[in-house]
Amino acid sequence: MAVTLEEMKNYLRVDYDEDDALIESIIGASERLCMDVARMDSLEEFSAVENARIAVLYAAAYLYEHREEADHRALTLTLRALLFGARKEAF
Repeated sequence: MAVTLEEMKNYLRVDYDEDDALIESIIGASERLCMDVARMDSLEEFSAVENARIAVLYAAAYLYEHREEADHRALTLTLRALLFGARKEAF
């Protein structure tokens, strides 16, 4: 499912290249965070989740736009709501 750099930059409305490395690392962190919230170890399994892509886009945008004052509890609660239907009871 990997969200591409270009897709993420379009979602963020970023049209410059200076933050490319930062955005790529945030995409990876967001995928891992979303998989943790969904309690899934496999990226392939997570990719099949209906809201997986939007959850990763949302998380990456949140982390990028709030990188100095992010409220990780609020982010996690929103991701839990987005991924609730696919969330496993335990790992």
